[in-house]
Amino acid sequence: MLKRQIVLDTETTGIDPKAGHRIIEIGCVELINRRLTGNNFHVYINPQREIEEEAIDVHGITNEFLRGKPLFSQIAQEFFDYIKGAELVIHNAPFDVGFMDNEFAMLNHGFPATHEYCQVLDTLVMARNLHPGQKNNLDALCRRYDIDNSKRTLHGALLDSEILADVYLGMTGGQVKLNLASGNESNEQDDGSNIRRLSSNRPKLRVVCASAEELQAHEARLQVVNKDGNTLWQK
Repeated sequence: MLKRQIVLDTETTGIDPKAGHRIIEIGCVELINRRLTGNNFHVYINPQREIEEEAIDVHGITNEFLRGKPLFSQIAQEFFDYIKGAELVIHNAPFDVGFMDNEFAMLNHGFPATHEYCQVLDTLVMARNLHPGQKNNLDALCRRYDIDNSKRTLHGALLDSEILADVYLGMTGGQVKLNLASGNESNEQDDGSNIRRLSSNRPKLRVVCASAEELQAHEARLQVVNKDGNTLWQK
């Protein structure tokens, strides 16, 4: 059975749709059975309102750039048809889904809430369960899973979706394999057969022990450190 997942991200005019903020960019990457298909969805949207300066500092999308771009109403059906029935993979899903539901509801065309036609997987919740007490934003996860995000100088919906797809595959145990010989992505999961392993007949490492003089100097240093008698190793 085919499993279709859409890794999704949005950029917006601000942080709260209840305050009238709107979506200005949607970026989606399709996975079928955990393989990238190249069937992506990307669009910029005219929000019919000004973008907050703080938001521009994050994503770099300006009011001037969005003039002449389609309205959400003009791309809504295509977007709905693209994601319908898929599992959405989103980092901090309540933010993006909240904006999506708000945009569809404003049309008054009878579009259902996202959870009624899509499953939603929140990779932020997944990351917090896997790495409690650590930073789990997208940049931190890229460092943790050794994913190149050097092109991410600003947030961008499509680029962030592409990066999140790599992060998600890394978190769930499978990665897109890069065929360096041909320069093409094979989109295959690595079964471990290509891992370079160290030879088992390597010569043993030489163990160098401290001399009597070095041990005496070490003990003298411990006595200086332990002058108040509270160090753990002396108890």
